[in-house]
Amino acid sequence: MPRVKPHVAHYDRSRIQPIDYMAESFTPDEYRGYLKGNILKYVARYQYKGTPVEDLKKARQYLDWLIEREGGGKADGR
Repeated sequence: MPRVKPHVAHYDRSRIQPIDYMAESFTPDEYRGYLKGNILKYVARYQYKGTPVEDLKKARQYLDWLIEREGGGKADGR
């Protein structure tokens, strides 16, 4: 399940992205828990950082991946 991310130089350092590796190597429950934990982390602290909207977007990305994992299709409706 390839990811579409904004281009950032550190994404080019690895052949496989960590999120893709985790999706393939974690059990479904482990991966689901990882996604849920990151959603909670970003939502819980977004107000206390210098870029609150960026943290909300990160939470949304993890939520989109969780929706996709749960069979909800792509977050953009495809």
